[in-house]
Amino acid sequence: MDLDNLLAGSRATEEFKDSVRQYSTTGKAPLLEVGGFSPPVKVLRVLAQLLESESGLCLERVRVSGNSGCSDYRGMVEAHADGVVRQWSFVWCCKWRAIEQGWVDCFGLPDQIRAAREFGYRCFETWAEAPASRTLHKGPPLPA
Repeated sequence: MDLDNLLAGSRATEEFKDSVRQYSTTGKAPLLEVGGFSPPVKVLRVLAQLLESESGLCLERVRVSGNSGCSDYRGMVEAHADGVVRQWSFVWCCKWRAIEQGWVDCFGLPDQIRAAREFGYRCFETWAEAPASRTLHKGPPLPA
């Protein structure tokens, strides 16, 4: 995964880009919130997909909530950018990608390892934006 090129091509804030770099080395960063059972490598795949598919967003902060299985990682990502909160549901699945490619291992099973190695973060079976986004209010609290 070439995060440096994805970050360079993104309109994300410099602070967010620094957080992604920090997360890639430490598994923690101030502008990235991670929930569920989310191994850092799988979170990085989601971030790579977000950076590539939404390179025009001025990303400020991201929350990833997912659950990881052996061959998959599924959940939601929430991005704060340009005064709006947007969400995507996702399923990253190297087994699905292996089946799509027709790759099998020596046991006749989908070659998940090859798919993950060759496609990396590009094993998203599903990447779908939630229909409702909300504008972030900046300023004093809104009246009740």
